[in-house]
Amino acid sequence: MRRELPSGDLPALVLAVLSKGPSYGYAIAREVEALSDQALHMREGSLYPALRVLEQDGLIIGQWAPQTKGADRKVYTLTEAGRKEMVRRTQELRDYATVIHTVLGRIGDAQTA
Repeated sequence: MRRELPSGDLPALVLAVLSKGPSYGYAIAREVEALSDQALHMREGSLYPALRVLEQDGLIIGQWAPQTKGADRKVYTLTEAGRKEMVRRTQELRDYATVIHTVLGRIGDAQTA
């Protein structure tokens, strides 16, 4: 099962990846895919606007890094405010997942009873 990442979940995952250290857009997308065992797909058309918003909100800082080969890359780093927001969003998503799991479990229990 390979799914497009819901846009509301994308910022939380970007912040989580950046909590591991600075990275650039393409690498962030591939890390999410790798961590999800290729179940989630992060499209560039969604990722780069999300990165811009996170940067405008002061949650990440982007700096151009020269490359020895190829074009320069914009490398993103998590700010202290971004780290706090990542913790908040992570807990919010965990709570949401727990509720969904509970509801689906109760529906499954009701169907087998």
